[in-house]
Amino acid sequence: MTRRELMLMLGAVSAPRLLGAQQKAMPMVGWLVFEAAEGGLDGFRQGLSELGYLEGQNIAIEVRTPEESDDRLVEQIRDLARLNIKVLITGGVPATLAAKRAALPIPVVFIMADPVGSGVVVSLAHPGGTMTGQSLAIEEQFAGKWLELLREAAPQLSRIAYLWNPANHSSASSWKTMQRLAPALGLTLQSVELRDRKDIDDGFAAIIRDRAEGVIVDSDPVNGSNQTRIVEFTPQCDCRPSTSGGAMSIPAA
Repeated sequence: MTRRELMLMLGAVSAPRLLGAQQKAMPMVGWLVFEAAEGGLDGFRQGLSELGYLEGQNIAIEVRTPEESDDRLVEQIRDLARLNIKVLITGGVPATLAAKRAALPIPVVFIMADPVGSGVVVSLAHPGGTMTGQSLAIEEQFAGKWLELLREAAPQLSRIAYLWNPANHSSASSWKTMQRLAPALGLTLQSVELRDRKDIDDGFAAIIRDRAEGVIVDSDPVNGSNQTRIVEFTPQCDCRPSTSGGAMSIPAA
């Protein structure tokens, strides 16, 4: 038997096995998190690798960036479900609520603020159903701490703008807390509601018009996905908005 004949025979024997290996689908994870949390995806991949799951080798990750429209979010989730994902990872209130409405028969692991208050799970100890995850809910005192930090950093401040999404249950709770605590600190609050990115320009104009001297940027996917624009709006400010809720002072317009 010649060398060429041997190679052809080995190829004929191994080809079906290779084809079968290629066709064997890897378990797939759906990732539906806003672009502002891209670092989270890197951390997720690292965590999986530490458990022996390597993307492209024994697990696949299908990444989507959530649309701001609720209808589009649900459709994105259904698109992922049609890919036969085994688990869905969601980040933020809108994506997680959309996943709950989609009622997927697979586990949903979320990262969001106040899943109990938002109606996603029954309780943190016993979430029930197919949804579980990490709560970023902050204690009531922390919302007041934002005001105290601004006051300590710049005692001359008197008017503070709060960038928040009224649809976010945790943000609404923080707003109520700050309204109660602000008078004792000698501060006046300005509500700047950002329900989606279309509200950004109007929000900036309102801050300038009402001469806010400081800004608190709450944790919400709308703020997170527009963090670059928010930073660019305050070019003279040395501090930066925090994706977990933070304070930054700006010069009066």
